[in-house]
Amino acid sequence: MTASIFTAIFILALLVSVSLRVWLSLRQARHVAHHRERVPAAFAGSIALPDHRRAAAYTIAKGKLGRVELALSTIWLLVLTLGGGLQYMDGITAQWFAPSSLWHGVALFGLLAAVGFIYDLPLTLYSIFNLEARFGFNRMTPKMFVMDTFKQLALAIVIGTPVLWAVLWLMQGMGANWWLWVWVFWLGLNLVTMVVYPLFIAPLFNKFSPLADESLKTRVEALLMRCGFRSKGLFVMDGSKRSAHGNAYFTGFGAGKRIVFFDTLLSSLQPTEVEAVLAHELGHFKHHHLWKRIAVMGTAVLALLWALGFLIQQDWFYQGLGVQAHGNALALILFSMLLPVLLFPLTPLTSMWSRKHEFEADAYACKQANAADLVTALVKLYKENAATLTPDPLHSLFYDSHPPASIRIARLQGR
Repeated sequence: MTASIFTAIFILALLVSVSLRVWLSLRQARHVAHHRERVPAAFAGSIALPDHRRAAAYTIAKGKLGRVELALSTIWLLVLTLGGGLQYMDGITAQWFAPSSLWHGVALFGLLAAVGFIYDLPLTLYSIFNLEARFGFNRMTPKMFVMDTFKQLALAIVIGTPVLWAVLWLMQGMGANWWLWVWVFWLGLNLVTMVVYPLFIAPLFNKFSPLADESLKTRVEALLMRCGFRSKGLFVMDGSKRSAHGNAYFTGFGAGKRIVFFDTLLSSLQPTEVEAVLAHELGHFKHHHLWKRIAVMGTAVLALLWALGFLIQQDWFYQGLGVQAHGNALALILFSMLLPVLLFPLTPLTSMWSRKHEFEADAYACKQANAADLVTALVKLYKENAATLTPDPLHSLFYDSHPPASIRIARLQGR
């Protein structure tokens, strides 16, 4: 393959990906706007028309912001590749460290991340302090945003730098099969992160307190015993200090598993509804969804690293994406930019698989708790999170990791 042919393939794939994304986003906006004045019959008794309109407005506003983000990210991608931006940054970092050194690669990643952060900052600030605030979700203050940013920067330096250095060292020192060693390192890193994150990283951003409501605690512990789930503890996270959105999740694995409730979730749901939501999450555990996803992702990462092992040796791979220099760091960056463009057509498959897992977890929850409580909990969460009840079917097919509200509720009600 020649560089010009690869450039043409890249441009065509990018054009198809961007066009499809915009088309789906506009379909979603039109569909939601068309149904904004009428609450679906299944929700007419539980969702008021003003709340339905608010959800529609929020969905449309997020879609509009998403299209702006898509335009800016596409421009940034073209500037870095065919516009010569990445080549220019490589030249700058080559003045700091020898081009073939590991620290040159680390510096290139760091410079790219810093410039990318500045480029994305206006849209990030608009999303948090305008869009989310306009719909009553944002609780974050400018001071908190600055503090979070510095914490993330510190973590990137303390953790990200040695991880990146190790990957580049493996790529340089392990010969033609470096991709296999990097894959083993990636697997190990993911397992370590699952243990370390809830214990040391998450508490840097939020406060985690033991669940204090004794009656709810007793109910939850009884559910855990019925389901055979052993947890290191039940915790409440002060999610309300940043956002009004509610959630609950499991984290860790083995003896370090813990259950975390957002305080916003507990404030809006009754104890029986909390039990039903937790039973749904336990359904993911019982069906081994986490490990299935890790297995599939691990297989995919292995295949992608193998592909990178081939591309890293091809002149047309670099030149076709606007880079004349060669190097492991450059190849990693180019590959990471190329993947979202090429893999976008697979999005419906991953979304469909995720929705299948949600249905399985719902079915498990109905066996361990009251299905009616799960229905009322979900309806409250749809309302509190301003989730649209009338998504465009095709947009939902591509993007939604959870089943549309009407289909999900109908199945829970046995309809």
